[in-house]
Order: sequence, then structure tokens, then C-alpha cells
Amino acid sequence: MSSEICLYKPPVKTPEINIWMSFPAAESFGLAALGCMSIVKTLDMRSDYFVEKVFTDTDNTKLKPGDVDVFGVSFSFDFDFLGLLKIFDKYKIPFYSKDRTENHPFVFGGGPALMANPEPYAEFFDFIIIGDAEHIDTDIIDVIKTNKYLPRTEVLKLLSKIDGVYIPSFTKYTPQTGVTLLDGSKFIVKKISAQLENCIATPVLSEKSFFSNTYVIEVERGCPRRCGFCLASYLNMPVRFCEYEKIIEKIDEGLNYTNKIALLGALITAHPDIEKICSYILKKKETIPELEMSVSSLRADTVSPLIIQTLVACGQKHSTIAIEAATERLRKVVNKNLTEEQIFETVKTAEDNGLKGLKIYAMIGLPTETKDDIEAFVKLAAKLKSKFRNFDFTFSFGTFVPKANTPFQYTERESTKSLEKKYEYLKKEFHKLGMKIRTSSVKWDYWQAVLSRGDRRLAPYLVKVYEEGSNLGAFKQAYKEMEKQNLLPPSDYFALKSHDKNEVLPWSFIQTLSSDDVLGNEYTRLLGDYKEI
Repeated sequence: MSSEICLYKPPVKTPEINIWMSFPAAESFGLAALGCMSIVKTLDMRSDYFVEKVFTDTDNTKLKPGDVDVFGVSFSFDFDFLGLLKIFDKYKIPFYSKDRTENHPFVFGGGPALMANPEPYAEFFDFIIIGDAEHIDTDIIDVIKTNKYLPRTEVLKLLSKIDGVYIPSFTKYTPQTGVTLLDGSKFIVKKISAQLENCIATPVLSEKSFFSNTYVIEVERGCPRRCGFCLASYLNMPVRFCEYEKIIEKIDEGLNYTNKIALLGALITAHPDIEKICSYILKKKETIPELEMSVSSLRADTVSPLIIQTLVACGQKHSTIAIEAATERLRKVVNKNLTEEQIFETVKTAEDNGLKGLKIYAMIGLPTETKDDIEAFVKLAAKLKSKFRNFDFTFSFGTFVPKANTPFQYTERESTKSLEKKYEYLKKEFHKLGMKIRTSSVKWDYWQAVLSRGDRRLAPYLVKVYEEGSNLGAFKQAYKEMEKQNLLPPSDYFALKSHDKNEVLPWSFIQTLSSDDVLGNEYTRLLGDYKEI
């Protein structure tokens, strides 16, 4: 397979509006971004829309920037602003919405990072979709298409009437009062699809994709376990599952074009029909020997022999589980209700049914963490190595980053110096054990925390970071310069500070199923017994 294969048939085009859809990263990542690519497909199925994909490394476009009416961006990660500004720079689109004229496209964004806390990036967008895009993306484009000869402000007024559409220019912000909507409304209501009516799957196969020639199927959205730090859980409430029959249809569809299938979801094994799905795939394997299947990750207390057997039969030698913490006490604090016995049972099931190894995701710096919790990682690793001598383990650590719209949005983050000492200890002890360990960059995680809980004052800072090279030094130096000018509070205010449950936060204007009351109550439930630690 040497080129892109479009798995849907666009209609004959008589375009009335031109659209760029972008994932602000390299093409390989963009083609693998199921959310972005599914929107491309939805829009491309309209005969009156002309749609073109644009990535940071796109060399040639059919459309000239001046011919583009709408520029949509799937904004999934905090650092995506760097790719966004790079594309703006390349095509001479002003960074700020306020500087765009009638000759520029409407720029809109959506995706997890913007749904959680759009404020650091708000001034870069003319409007932002808060929630699921499935049912409003064409509504939005139709409003622009029908009214594209009206002044920009008038079009934005019409868009503001659509639930889930946030117009930053129609608000004001102060650190004391947060975001105030100028029309008198209290909230932007997050748009949620009541159920996954369609099973979203890869619309374009490509060997250039990060998941080369792989047909990815979203089998569920959200997670019923709701760990206190987890965006995937709280951004996607309530958890929704694709119907078994629709998943099977998609598997069959994908296998018409490729032998690689991947199941996507925050908790695949929570699907009520996961065993039936695995049985179906194993049966397909009998007639398609080269069939390969992968999954995003497993949960230790929901892994069955059949699931492992399916992965192994379909070519996976390793898989991933997340334990977050090494002690049951701390796992309970973060709502990861997982016992050590279940971890060992999972490893045994994995080994007995043919897996060669597991990557174990874990986190340091979690709320109420003690020295004993860190030392417990070493003890756990030693036990696993002793009991499963021929099994391959890799511990992959990240540091806790408080995320907006989760119960732990209120909690403090540990200092960089303290976290780096913990990493040094773990690396030294794991080396003694002969166990593989990978660790995130504490310094990069710090700046992710700044962005995660930042506010609208950060926009000029983000532009400065981009202009000064986008590296770690640029993040630090640009902030120091703006802080000296009293344009920003100390960066620790965003990254490290704890917040009161009744405090107005930059994202409090977004009304979701997990409102501030719900998050605050969950925060109290998880941490209330541990305030003295």
C-alpha cells in the first residue's frame, strides 16, 4: 500500500465554501488523529463543501490561503499551540482573532485541550466548539456558508446561538470574576452526543500515518472508573459504548482494505461485549491469517484470558496497563481501585496466555503521596521480577499534572526539584534491579501544568514562546520577561498552586455534566480523609 486510500466516496463537488481542517502537528500524527479525520470525512461528504487537510509539514495546498473560508483545528494537547502558530505563520493568518479581517478565514477549534480549558488559547480562535462535534459541525459550516458575505461579527452572532459554540470575543475576562459572557448568559453549555450513534473509524488509510495502514475503531468514549486526575473520564461523561453489531460491521469494513485493526477507547475492556468482539476477531483470524489487532491499553482488573489470547494471536507481544501508584492507599485516593493481587493476577494471565511483556504506566507527585509510596514502586518492581523471571517489564512514569475539569483541578502540584529527586531515586533503584524505566521530563510537565490551568493572560506569552524558538528555554525566559513587566503572575500560580473549591476558575463558565459542584464533591470524597498528610 503505497498511497492514501480514502475509504469513503465523496460526492461530486459544486463547492460553495472552502474549508481547511488541521491537526497542528506533522502529517503522520494528523492522519492518525481519529477525531480530526472523522470531521474531515463528515465535511467532505457534502457536495457544497470543499475540504482540504493541512498539517505543519504540508508542502502544497490546492487552496490558496485567501480562498479559505473556514479553518478548523483539532486541538488535542496543551502544546498543540506551537503547531497552530506555525501554520498561522506559514500561511500569513494573524495569530489573534481580533487582528483578522474580512479577507481571512474563520478559525475555529475543538478537541480535548480546548474542552478542558480553552482560555490560554481563546484569543487565537474566532470560535471554539465545546463538546462533541458530531452533530454541530455541519450546522456551523452551513451558517457561515449562508452568511459568508455578512461582516464577521454578524456571522459570529449567528454562531453564538448554537449550543456548544463559544465566541471568546463576546466575553470579557478578569482573574477575579473569570469569564463573563456579554449576552448575560451564565454558561456555555457543553454539547454531548447522548450515544455513539455511529462507530467512528479511520476514513483514510495511509502508510504515512503514525499507525501505518491501521484501521482504528472507536469502541467506547469515556471511562466509568473516573480516576481523579483523568481527563478522558470527566470530559466524556457519561461513558458511551458503540453497539456490538456496529463494531463488527466496522471490523469487516476495515478488513476489506487492510489486515491491521486497532480498537480505541479509554477503557476497552469495560465494553459489555468485549469478549464477543474478541471471539469474532479470533474467528476472522482463521480466514485471514495475517490479521493484526492492537488496543490502546488494558485495565488490570478487567483483563481476561480471551482478551490476551486475541492480542497474542493477532501479533501483539507486549501490551500496557496503568497502575498509577504502587500502594493501595494512594490508588484509592486517586480512585484507581486496584489491588496488588489484581496486578499480579493480570501479569499471570498475560504470561500464561502468551504475552512476552507489559509496559506499566505510573505517576509520581500524586496528591497525598509520601516517601513510602515512592519506595513501594521499587518493592513492587522487585516482587514482579522475582515472580515472573522470564517476563519483560517496563515502568513508564509521568508526573501528576492537575487538569481542568477533573476533581484534581483544585490540587497543588509538587515542585520540580522534589519531583526530579524522586526520579533520580527511582532510576537508581530500578537500575540496581535490572528493570527498565522511562520517565517524563519534569520541566516539560511543569509547563504543561501552567497551560492546563492557565487563563487568557497567557496568549501573548504563548506567541512569545513560539517566536523565541519553542524550546524549554523559550518557555522559561519568555515567562520571566513578562512576569518582570507585571503582565503575568508567577508561573507557580498556574502550575503549583492549590485552589479552593468555591474559587472562580478560568474554565468555570463551561457547563458540563461534571459541574464544579460535582467535581468539588468528588475532590472532597477522594481527599477528605487525607488532609493531614
